[in-house]
Amino acid sequence: MDLPRIFTIRESSHRIHNPLTADKLATLGDSLRLAPGTRALDLASGSGEMLATWARDHKITGTGVDISTVFTEQARARAAELGVADRVDFIHGDAVGHIADQPVDLAACVGATWIGNGVAGTIELLDRSLRPGGLMLIGEPYWRRTPPDEQTAKACHATAIADYQELPDLIGQFQDLGYDVVEMTLADQDSWDRYAAAQWLNMRRWLDRNPDDELAPEVREGLTTEPAGYARSTREYLGWGVFALMKR
Repeated sequence: MDLPRIFTIRESSHRIHNPLTADKLATLGDSLRLAPGTRALDLASGSGEMLATWARDHKITGTGVDISTVFTEQARARAAELGVADRVDFIHGDAVGHIADQPVDLAACVGATWIGNGVAGTIELLDRSLRPGGLMLIGEPYWRRTPPDEQTAKACHATAIADYQELPDLIGQFQDLGYDVVEMTLADQDSWDRYAAAQWLNMRRWLDRNPDDELAPEVREGLTTEPAGYARSTREYLGWGVFALMKR
């Protein structure tokens, strides 16, 4: 059980595996007014930057669960580096169906709603770990503007235009599911650049070190085609945000 190696190649230097910068992640934590001792669960926690920095800055405690052995080890190392290994724990495991042993104050899935087969299922999963009155965080793409055709949508790593909604409709979906949207932090084009462009340098440096690896042709193809495709499609059409929800 692990994440395909291509993902850890592409994002080997990333501390945040989504288009939020460190400043935006810190802004999100500040906006939630987290009390010391807040208990958090982060499903698909990646390299653990959210839990580790919020444990440092806001004195929260928490558990992260991620399928990647590489990212889980990075998360543990980051917690140790920040001096919060006694407050946060990172588990290598499948976040699909994971429920906390005890109710938590904050339940999050930031950028991996596939674990619940979409937004509705992920909200239902997180709710099973959340105490009444707790905060839920969902990170999800949306269309900044609807692509003109299916080809453009696929260039944005969607399977179809219907995969995502425009921002007002995504917020409406949260409301229709019985949740108030109480905060949000949105990626902008600059933070998208930092997420996407950092992958290209990772890919090039990996290729220079591993020219004969079986994945080298796939990485080379990506590095050749993705920068222009990103500028043409993802940067123009795809939005991304983290939404704080409270159940009505």
